[in-house]
Amino acid sequence: MEVRRGMDAFEELVAEVLRADGYWVHRGYKIDLAPEDKRALGNPSMPRPEIDLVAYKAGTGELLSLECKSYFDSGGVHARDLLPGGRNAQRYKMFVNAELREMVLQRLAQQLVKSGTVAGNPTPKLGLIYGHATAANSKILESHFEANGWGLYGPEWLRVQLQRMALRSYDNQIASVVAKLLLPRKETIIREEAA
Repeated sequence: MEVRRGMDAFEELVAEVLRADGYWVHRGYKIDLAPEDKRALGNPSMPRPEIDLVAYKAGTGELLSLECKSYFDSGGVHARDLLPGGRNAQRYKMFVNAELREMVLQRLAQQLVKSGTVAGNPTPKLGLIYGHATAANSKILESHFEANGWGLYGPEWLRVQLQRMALRSYDNQIASVVAKLLLPRKETIIREEAA
C-alpha cells in the first residue's frame, strides 16, 4: 500500500505542474476496448488499459498520454526495460508493444472526442515522466524517445516547471507551496548574484 501511495503522490505532483502550465489533467484514465480490439491484440480477457495521466491543452490541441515513474531512492528508470525485448516489458507495455500502443492511443482520442472533452481530431503523444535515472540510462532514453517521437520528461524538466511555479503568484496547490518554500524566487537570485 505504501508503494502505491508514493506513486500517486508523484502523479499528483506532475498533474499539478501540468495544470499550472495550462493543461487539464485526468489521472488513471481507463481505455474502453471492444472485444474485437482485445482479440486483435491476442488477449481477449485483458483488463481495460489505464493511462497514468492524460493531459490536454485546448489552446494548442496537444493531447498527452503519460506514464509516470518516480523511482526515487532506487536505481531509477532502466532504458533496457523500454527497448524491444526488455526485461520488464510488462511495466512499459505502451512503449514496447506497438500494436497495443496504436490501439490505445487511437481509442483514447476517440473516447475524448466522443465525450466532448476535446475538439477536433487530436493525435495523442505518448510520453514518460520520471523522477530518477542514471546519466547513462537518461542518454539512452533520450535517443530512443526522440527516434520514436515520444515525449520524455525527466527530473530537470520537473525542476524547471517547479521553478516557474515558484515565480508565479500564490496558488493554493501543494506543488506551488513546496516550490515557493524550497526554490529561490527570481528577486532572491538577482540579489545573490549582485552581492
